[in-house]
Parts: sequence; structure tokens; C-alpha cells
Amino acid sequence: MGGMTKEQEKSIGVDVGGTSVKIAVVEGREVVEKGEAIATSGYGTAEGLVAEIVWRVKGLQAKYPEVKAVGIGLPGFVDHERGVVDSLTNVAGWHNVPICAMVREECGLPTVADNDANCMAYGEWKLGAGRGMRDLVCLTLGTGVGAGVIANGQMVRGHLGAAGELGQVSIDYRGRIGHYGNRGAVEDYIGNNEIMRDARILYATSENPREDMEKLTPIVLENAAKSGCGIAAGLWEDVATKLATCMLSCYYILNPQAFIIGGGMANAGDLLFSPLRRQLRAQIYPPHFERLQILPAQLRSDAGVIGAARLALDATDRT
Repeated sequence: MGGMTKEQEKSIGVDVGGTSVKIAVVEGREVVEKGEAIATSGYGTAEGLVAEIVWRVKGLQAKYPEVKAVGIGLPGFVDHERGVVDSLTNVAGWHNVPICAMVREECGLPTVADNDANCMAYGEWKLGAGRGMRDLVCLTLGTGVGAGVIANGQMVRGHLGAAGELGQVSIDYRGRIGHYGNRGAVEDYIGNNEIMRDARILYATSENPREDMEKLTPIVLENAAKSGCGIAAGLWEDVATKLATCMLSCYYILNPQAFIIGGGMANAGDLLFSPLRRQLRAQIYPPHFERLQILPAQLRSDAGVIGAARLALDATDRT
């Protein structure tokens, strides 16, 4: 009898978000069991949160002793080679945290860590919409704009792990000043909070201001646009234009086979994808555009844990 394939082996994925941490046992692209979510900011220190993650991982490890590795995705700057978190986005107290060594020493399992968008991209590449491709870019649209790049069949991380941070790509050299002092970063225009802010301004200055001005989430704006609201439809068109500007620059630098788009905003479907494809068609060399795929992500809300788990599993083959 032959050995198990990668899709039949189990590993544990940990997806650290700004508000909560997801932990799950993963087999292929199937989430076998999810642990209870952890509040990211409820532990005071990085060591406290890591200790809680370790305790939850041990619980799953006891139920599934066949798990082979642990993969951890985190928002922020992660030194993948050293397994060290340099900083955690919007969470204080994280600086040079050797998270892989901490988990490995307690659980006895090979452990890897990477940026959360890289984990999402890895999952889509190995198990989702980008399966079989050698060159692709994955974007995740939510509170910010995250991205991961696969080039020549390899994950691109760069010198300090910051490669593929497309959310920081400028679409206006005179634009808004971003978190790092950079001007015109795309995520400062099409992050959830920025879209809601622009929506409030547009509705407040219109002839028919809304009563729910503080609740103009992307989902509310999606429903409004689908119901025929011109202001909401215009906002989605504007989001597509700004995103296309970023993707155009990325296309001519990397020349990917596909852009794969996930995150909460991607759930808007054709409301986002139709104007996005139209914008890119108008700006990319036609024979190239005809061979470019613009696809929705397949792994959806579980992309982080699935990608982190598969990343860890593949890393065991290289050690």
C-alpha cells in the first residue's frame, strides 16, 4: 500500500487576527475540527497569548495525535526563516517574539509562521483557485489590503519578509499619508473603514442622506447598490478603479497568470469583479489581458487556517 498524500495528512492551522485567533485541525482543504476562538487582545502580553495558543493546540493534538505540524499566520511583519514576529498589526507588545520556538518546545511539533496574507495565498495556490499555477497574486480585501505573491512556483517573501505588501503600493503620490508615512497607499482608500468614511461624506452631502450613517458597512453598501442606489453603486465603481490601479502596476512588475481576490469585500461578486475586469481590460495590453485570470478565492473565511496548515505540512518535507 502506498503512503498518504498531502491531502490526507493532518496539520494544525492558527490564524491570528486583530480581534480573534482561529485554530483548526486541517486535512487537505477540509477543516476537520475548529477550536474555540481566542480574543487576541485578552491576554496582556505576547507570551500570554502564545501560552493560550499552545494550550489550545495541545488539546487538538491530544484528539488528533497524527497531526504532523503547526502553521501560524499573523498580521504584520513575520520573519519566516527565523520563526519570529517582528510586530503584530494593531496589537501592542509584540516585538521579536520567537513564536515558532515557543510553540515547538511546548508541543513537540514542527512549527512555521508567516504573514497571514501569505498563508491565504499559499492555501489558494496549493488547494484553491490558483492550484497548478506558477505565477499568481492573491489579494485579501477587508480592514486593510493584504497580498501574497507566487512567482516561478515559489512564495516571494523578500529580504525582510515585506515582499508582496500591495496594500502599501501608492496609487497617488500626493495622496493620503499612511501608517508608515507613505503617501497614497491603496489600503488607505479601499480598506473597510475608508470606504465607510467616504460613504458617509457622499450621503451627507447628497439630497437624500441616510439615517444609518454610522452603519454603512461594505455589506450595507453592497445591498444598497444591488437595490439601485446610485451613490452606493458609484462607491463600488470607485473601489474597483482604485484597486485596478494597484493591480495594473503589479501586473507589469510580476506578469502573473491570475489575480485571486478574497476577503469580505470579495463577497460582493460582480459588483466588484465586473468593473474591475472592465478597468483592467482598458489598461492592459489586449493579448495579455485575454490570458489573465481574475478569480474569486475559493477557501473563503477558512483560507488563513488552511493555508497556514498546508504551509507547515510542506515545510516538514524540507527539514
